[in-house]
Amino acid sequence: MSSEAGKTQVVVLGAGVIGLTVAHVLSENPKYKVKVVARDLPEDLDSQGFASPWAGANWSPMGEYNERTYRWEKTTFDKFWDMISSGLAIASPSRVFYDERKDLNAMWYKDLVREFRVLGENELPAGFKRGVGFQTVSVCPVSYLPWITKVLASRGVEFARKKVASYGEAAALAGANGVLINATGLGARSLIGLEDKDVYPIRGQTIVVENPKLNEFLCTELGAGDSADATYIIPRPWSNAIGFTTILGGKYQRDNWDTSFSPEDARGILERCTALAPAVADKETRILKHNVGLRPARRGGPRVEAEWVDLPRKTEWLTHEEHASENDTKGTVLVVHAYGFGPAGYQMSWGAAEEVRSLVDAHLNPNQA
Repeated sequence: MSSEAGKTQVVVLGAGVIGLTVAHVLSENPKYKVKVVARDLPEDLDSQGFASPWAGANWSPMGEYNERTYRWEKTTFDKFWDMISSGLAIASPSRVFYDERKDLNAMWYKDLVREFRVLGENELPAGFKRGVGFQTVSVCPVSYLPWITKVLASRGVEFARKKVASYGEAAALAGANGVLINATGLGARSLIGLEDKDVYPIRGQTIVVENPKLNEFLCTELGAGDSADATYIIPRPWSNAIGFTTILGGKYQRDNWDTSFSPEDARGILERCTALAPAVADKETRILKHNVGLRPARRGGPRVEAEWVDLPRKTEWLTHEEHASENDTKGTVLVVHAYGFGPAGYQMSWGAAEEVRSLVDAHLNPNQA
């Protein structure tokens, strides 16, 4: 059945940062019985099957202004900022460099971040003409994902490890008149019945290092082309909430499914990051880990929208124990899509989750919307 003691069954398909944040927001409503179903679960921090464990997980300027995504980012930035006192997030001074003239006082994110300012010439690395500074915020997936999972467990949210190949299989988990949150990331490309061929990977490679001097977020504008360099240095809290480590990046390779480590890419990252922060080359810099992951992007931008989809009548994909009667397999399922965030999953997560909640509430209770 799609409800238990008057509750509506909500199945969140996907346990990346988007799926977990949506589950967090929806589980605040006692009318929803939330279950997270995924092939890769939050404890799988070494899995390359989803991007969230590998992310830089800070707020950084990406792309051009968009009213909808700006709202998501503003909500998320403020949420992360409020987590600083708990140790889940840290604030860090930031400098972003540009190699061409821009109207820096008109940057779309100037009112989103804290303490925005235009950099003086003495604050620019060689080769850059302009730059801005501000305070940003970051979290660390190694501690952040377990934290949000613990909160969900305390609310009675269930987790199930299951590889779901089709909409029919997923819808059966939600049941007639249930809710399915499609937060499958790259999986949205091949989810049978709901395939979205606009979904594609962006390969990234980073290096995790330890050096107390690398305590400033630095980045350059993303290079052009489908295989671009994305140079950034991201300090973030360590998993024990004492001190921090730093991410050096990176690569931004569209439509590249290769998850293998590239020594050549690693050398390039170290060279480019050293040009921004000479302390990278210090003897005290200790390399902790090399990361390779696939960012789940989408042509046309993130998809956050709702639709009613007929629930299949046949349930041959269910086990004998899961098999429901014919009456249970009639009706429709509210499907709310939440995927395609590319490199911005963390920095849009809370705002996007709030919109998902609004869509669920509005479609289930149209007279109260």
